[in-house]
Amino acid sequence: MAQWFNSLNPILQALCATIFTWFVTALGAATVFGFKSINRRLLDTLLGFAAGVMIAASYWSLLSPAIEMAEASGDIAWIPAVIGFLLGGAFLWGVDRILPHLHIGFSDEEAEGIKTKWKRSVLLVLAITLHNFPEGLAVGVAFGAIAAGLPSADLSGAVALALGIGIQNFPEGLAVAAPLRREGLGRWKSFMMGQASGIVEPIAGVLGAAAVILIRPILPYALAFAAGAMIYVVVEELIPEAQMEKHDTHSATIGVMLGFAVMMILDVALG
Repeated sequence: MAQWFNSLNPILQALCATIFTWFVTALGAATVFGFKSINRRLLDTLLGFAAGVMIAASYWSLLSPAIEMAEASGDIAWIPAVIGFLLGGAFLWGVDRILPHLHIGFSDEEAEGIKTKWKRSVLLVLAITLHNFPEGLAVGVAFGAIAAGLPSADLSGAVALALGIGIQNFPEGLAVAAPLRREGLGRWKSFMMGQASGIVEPIAGVLGAAAVILIRPILPYALAFAAGAMIYVVVEELIPEAQMEKHDTHSATIGVMLGFAVMMILDVALG
């Protein structure tokens, strides 16, 4: 299996990796077949875990390689990292302002983006879909970087990133499907809408891999762009949602620490 995967074109590797991350999202959503609701403290811990994974991945798997690649090319090391990072955050900020979506635990009146009459369930799915786009992009760019042949980009590092993103996708699938089930939707419909939030990852993964292969000079910027987009999601969405229960923010904090540690181990051990 490993030999077959190694023989694939980086774009196909990115597709396979992001299909895996989508599959883990579906596994998280599938929990609604066994439970109608989820303990809020557990959900906060899992959302914090997802945030921790994304923070660690942003540095070890994206920003650090971007800086190394810029140095290897003879550029000023911090320029691509800073420009790409800020552009990634600005891009997500713009999408956040336009795309109609609703975060977990908020009332319908607090929906963000362009005003619409779309159902609450659709808006909840779109909120997690917004989370998943930079994750798929990050995985795709990591695999696309392998084709550039630079020392700081290797298959084991890209696989570690895909594994980390996949692990933290489980609570994200759960975070969509469980509230829908609690609000009265059937198990099957809650599952389908929960897993649908991950469909964007293979699309973003292929686009990211193809872009850096076709336009190699943008690679450090693309890595930093994905990092900036993920950090935006963490600060704007995941951590606030994980700490909505004001009387117990420790669960979310512990989740962040654990998620960061797990992603750090994956990246250092495998990368």
